[in-house]
Amino acid sequence: MATYICTEHNSATHLRSVSCILLAGIFSDCVHKTTRGGRTVDEVLAAKGTAPTRLPELLAPAGSAEALLAAIAAGADAVYTGLAEPGLDARAAAPGLTWEELERACAYGAAHGVLVYVTLNALVRSGEEGRVLAAARRAQDAGASALIVADLGLARLLAEELPGMELHLSTQAGAQAAPAVAFAARELGCARVTVARELSVAEIVDIVSTGVACEVFCHGAICISYSGACSLSAAARGRSAMRGDCTQPCRQSWRLVDGAGEDCAQAAGDKLLCPKDFLGLRMLPELIRAGVSALKIEGRMKNPDYVFNVVGAYHAALDALAAGEPFDADALVRRAGTSFNRGFTDVYLRGDAAGTGRDLMSFERSCNQGIEVGVVVARARHEVTVELTGPVRPGDTLEIHTILPADAGAGVPRRFPLIPCTVSGEPSERVTLRCKRRVEVGSAVFLTASAAVLEASARAVDALRGEVLGAASCAAGDGPRRLPPRAGEPPLATSPENGIPPRAGADPAQSCEVLGAPVSSPVFVASPDAASSLLAASAAEVAVEAWRLLDDAHAWEPLLPRLTVLLDACCRASDLSRTRRLMSTARRVICRNLTQLALAREAGVAFDAAAPLYAENPAAVRTLQSWGAKRVWLPDELPADDARRLGETMSAVPLGTLAPGERELMVMEHCILTAEGPCDHRCAACGRRREPRFLLGKNGDRFAVRTDALGRSRVLSCSGDAPRVVSARSASDPCPRGEDRCSC
Repeated sequence: MATYICTEHNSATHLRSVSCILLAGIFSDCVHKTTRGGRTVDEVLAAKGTAPTRLPELLAPAGSAEALLAAIAAGADAVYTGLAEPGLDARAAAPGLTWEELERACAYGAAHGVLVYVTLNALVRSGEEGRVLAAARRAQDAGASALIVADLGLARLLAEELPGMELHLSTQAGAQAAPAVAFAARELGCARVTVARELSVAEIVDIVSTGVACEVFCHGAICISYSGACSLSAAARGRSAMRGDCTQPCRQSWRLVDGAGEDCAQAAGDKLLCPKDFLGLRMLPELIRAGVSALKIEGRMKNPDYVFNVVGAYHAALDALAAGEPFDADALVRRAGTSFNRGFTDVYLRGDAAGTGRDLMSFERSCNQGIEVGVVVARARHEVTVELTGPVRPGDTLEIHTILPADAGAGVPRRFPLIPCTVSGEPSERVTLRCKRRVEVGSAVFLTASAAVLEASARAVDALRGEVLGAASCAAGDGPRRLPPRAGEPPLATSPENGIPPRAGADPAQSCEVLGAPVSSPVFVASPDAASSLLAASAAEVAVEAWRLLDDAHAWEPLLPRLTVLLDACCRASDLSRTRRLMSTARRVICRNLTQLALAREAGVAFDAAAPLYAENPAAVRTLQSWGAKRVWLPDELPADDARRLGETMSAVPLGTLAPGERELMVMEHCILTAEGPCDHRCAACGRRREPRFLLGKNGDRFAVRTDALGRSRVLSCSGDAPRVVSARSASDPCPRGEDRCSC
């Protein structure tokens, strides 16, 4: 285990300073050395001269006022929360805080050393800027410590309009390598950047060396696609994840089929896009040594008891490390497992070949799996005997993972039975429980809801409620003080038609120039032969997606000086040299994330910008233009009317929409083809990649699967499919996961 010697612990602010970090043998089972580049974390730290001096901030989700109280009660150093105003952040279904609740929370936090960050990380469309700026000002007035943003145009506006407000860049903005983080700090004034979940600890070390505060996820749900690079929800259901309205297609059932429609998957279940939950508890020593500024727990859609329990587990680990004491990682993982989880994985942080396939995925189920507490050793009529491997208490909910017998009738439920626990028991003891369903001896038993956690959370929240609610100053009997809009600002309940008026002294013509003729998309090709034919026919502009160049590289090479290359949606440290080479060789490149944009400016090459460098409002277009983008390609998700208005009211920068034959809807580090069976990780030589593969949904949705020579899978629209985007789901639209009480 790693031993941490602490010289200071400030209980008021939870800042835990560390003077020395010594590796010993106690954590030998959970400190992993393998990295993508072959260097250990120690080697990277030595090369960078990095020496962490402080344990990171523990940042907790607060999707509601109750969850905020739970986070504070459990010992969070900071919380991040949305507002109870529609369309402002990436969790539309989370209740968020009212303005009164936000003011109270900030007042309490200021008195007790707990920071409050407000999320404004949905994409902003034309006409919405004024409303979002007004919300940002009110959040600042309420006492928020920072704003979390993803929209590049909004980030630029906030830096200009609220110069004293700290900005944090959301993971939705796609910061996956050091150049992106440094660029965000320099060009947008971001004080902190939340990096991609897919990064290894060694990559995080490289990012920390920029000197910019680095926030990393340490626990919670994982989007299988790179954050900010998923349009599958919009394509399948007309609801945009980047607007906070994701339908979670990665949690649904899919078939993997070949060109003839025959099933190819051999996985144990049909949740082919569903990853397990992120677990950083065992990797805390390496994350601390890497020098991260904040450990972020995902979960603004989670209940208060989840927040209380998970935050408490990480707080206990950090407090032990601050005191120079070891902590029992296994026990804390079990504690976290008593709250909602889909199983746990730390393969991204490890950075090895296990980052794809079975160690990452929860093929069988996308719902709560709980924690295993026993096995059925005997059964009788309407009861079972369970030998325990973990403690149970009256009021717990247990789930028996049984396999239906061969003679089970068609009417027998296929779901695992949930049974109430009515007795107490400890590991190695046997307990008898009522169970009307027939289950098999040998079936594993899982705890899916802990009465102790629910009770402890409720007590803690109730004890804190009065203290927090009384924190804001207000006249007796008048209720909380309301924050009125500033003079001239639009009410938050409405969206102004024209966004932000020009600032005093600004030339109105500069904010309302009429766009000339729209730019036509280059013609996209998928093979060197097709590219050669079009070039021979003097096509105006021929383009290819960068990931296709990994195959048949020798055939593509002589064509590159005449081709436009659409760069990949992701760009990690391992992609930098390849990206630089393409920039120096191709006729033109289209940048799709901040890392590529930073590299293009560094190299002085001509470049365009396209999603996930989203441009859905005039400020975003101007920002990309100011950074040097020659053309800005609008996102597929942007409705035609919005795109037309943007073109009519925007500056002279050429705007258009790209038209590849297959639109990229998801890109992931996971290889979907591993569902077909064992993988030797020789991706470039993999024969499965050469065969057509498709994902089929239960509702008939059909999407192409393409896996590149690096093992990254993409979910693509089938050729000719048009984007499907609507503003919101109607109340009559059924839940995509078939739930009676939909929170999608």
